[in-house]
Amino acid sequence: MRSSLLTSLLALAFAAVATAPAAAQEKVRFTVASAFPTTLPLVGAALPEFAKKIARASNGTLEFRISEPGALVPPLQAIQAVSRGSVDAAWSTPGFFAGTDSVFNMFTTVPFGPGMGEFLAWMYYGGGLELSNELFGKHGIHAIPCGITPPEASGWFRKEIKSVNDLKGLKMRFFGLGAKVMDKLGVSTQLLAPGDIFQALQLGTIDATEFAMPVMDEKFGFYQVAKYYYFPGWHQQASILDVFINQKKWDALSEAHKQIIELACGDSIRDMIAEGEATQWRAMKEMRDKYGVKIMRWPPEILQAYQKAWLEVVAEESEKNPNFKRVWASYAKFRSDFKLWADYGYLPN
Repeated sequence: MRSSLLTSLLALAFAAVATAPAAAQEKVRFTVASAFPTTLPLVGAALPEFAKKIARASNGTLEFRISEPGALVPPLQAIQAVSRGSVDAAWSTPGFFAGTDSVFNMFTTVPFGPGMGEFLAWMYYGGGLELSNELFGKHGIHAIPCGITPPEASGWFRKEIKSVNDLKGLKMRFFGLGAKVMDKLGVSTQLLAPGDIFQALQLGTIDATEFAMPVMDEKFGFYQVAKYYYFPGWHQQASILDVFINQKKWDALSEAHKQIIELACGDSIRDMIAEGEATQWRAMKEMRDKYGVKIMRWPPEILQAYQKAWLEVVAEESEKNPNFKRVWASYAKFRSDFKLWADYGYLPN
């Protein structure tokens, strides 16, 4: 039903382009800096598919020219380049803009946060998207959610972590607000671009890393260096990916082209949910059976320590950052209201 609806909507968007005045049909080309290699399952591979959908639906009048990470700008600087106008668009995740303001982490993922459905519910029907538009708009960026992934793994470690004390002194690649949690527990964290992680782990620059979910982690071969693979990903139960477009470039687009991009993003979200859920077990099974990876689950006492530290991070970030405080208030209220439905509508795990 949803697929046929999407097809109809894309057909309408195509018809709008086909019947638009000649000036509106002039070819528009966007240079797109990707934060993820297009060979990477899910978040990377989705970009060329997204670009193909746009080209087909626009009858070739809208082209996204993809650049691999580092080809135009460093991958962790792709969104900043959109803000400056150095590139037209970026394929990245809001948390990679958190160096500008920590609040942008909230639009990627939240520790001990919701799954994909609830997170999208807050974004689209709970005020999250309006806040995102406002805050990115101040930096000359139009951000559109264009993908969402299922829970991540919690990380790769060279040795078994039996207690919170075993975490102290570790050097670890970590993303977003979860990094602040790990810092509180004595871990020295740093954010590395995806392509830089394996070498840092292999050379001992870092002792451990989190990156993504099994199908993506397998691609990078982290199992070659670290064998203990921990779950659940308390820090990223769902993660949103955006296409970021320079505001002036967005404003100059025809309404038909804008609608095509938005519809293609919606379709990309659908694809990523389905593929993300369908592919993880195969990667886990292969890494366990073929490469000797030890799939571990955090004991309750360590998860409790993470959650306690997370609540401290929330209090600190809310006190020092008015933007974070406002977005957190919106998010927390929605989760509180949603809980009635969550408690009664779903079977317990």
